[in-house]
Amino acid sequence: MIELKGRNVTKSLENGQGKTILDLALKHEVDWGFSCTRGTCARCRCLITEGLDQLAKPTDEELDRLEPEELEQGFRLGCQAIVKGTGPVTAVWKPYF
Repeated sequence: MIELKGRNVTKSLENGQGKTILDLALKHEVDWGFSCTRGTCARCRCLITEGLDQLAKPTDEELDRLEPEELEQGFRLGCQAIVKGTGPVTAVWKPYF
């Protein structure tokens, strides 16, 4: 189960394996902000409150854009965070601005 919490819309999905958090949000019409989809703008920044271990490791783009403390707290870039596992994941859209 994947739960995506956008600005005003929350959706629960059965499976999202192999897709990014942003891809899933856009496909299921969750109001998730983004600009570039390349990991440089960070408008799609989100907080993973459950299931961080169900995501692929942070990409080079995430390591360049997010502070180490943010990664430790569970922040990821929605356009880069790929769901790899089948366990529960909860992602909350948390942009800087």
